[in-house]
Amino acid sequence: MKVVFLEEVEGTARTGDVKNVADGFARNYLLPRKLAAPATDHYINIAQAKAGKKERLQEKVDEEARDRVLPKVDGKAVEIEVRVGEQGKLFGSVTARDIAEALQAVTRVELEHRQVDLKEPIRELGGHEVTIRVTRNVLATVTVNVVPVGGLPAEEAVEESPEVAIESEAEGEVTAPAEEMIEEEIVEEEPPMESSETNEEQIAAEEENDSLEQ
Repeated sequence: MKVVFLEEVEGTARTGDVKNVADGFARNYLLPRKLAAPATDHYINIAQAKAGKKERLQEKVDEEARDRVLPKVDGKAVEIEVRVGEQGKLFGSVTARDIAEALQAVTRVELEHRQVDLKEPIRELGGHEVTIRVTRNVLATVTVNVVPVGGLPAEEAVEESPEVAIESEAEGEVTAPAEEMIEEEIVEEEPPMESSETNEEQIAAEEENDSLEQ
């Protein structure tokens, strides 16, 4: 059946388009919902008038988006943290909804996930350029940096190597005996100290000898 679309049907046609569609699709869906009508001159004129009105409205929306929204979004970069397993594989993926929420937090511009033109979820780390449909005719490009939670994955964190551990242990074994050897050398170099009792005996003996000689 040949119909003219009175309203836009996403993925099928825009207002004012004239197309041939399946009879069942027309009778069971399009016509009852007044989304389309038989392609007569009367309905075509109505559809074209509605299309012109919507086009003028869309132009105003696009102009406002270019002036007020596009500068806040275009060229921006957002960072999304994800859980990562072995070999940098993501647990799950980054979706259009994740990107829309991250952008909204950075730009303060309200965005819906449907405005994020993402063919499939992101499943790899790194930077990814993504198109944002600010309006139907106004597009922005943003960079989505997908990074592991807390930095590098745990298995890639820098750990002390076995060689360093062995070297540290060896240094500990050498240090203690070395200190003991130094202490022993100091003790050996110091002259033996005479006790106070020995000095007194020698003085007394010398005084006794002097008295006898006199």
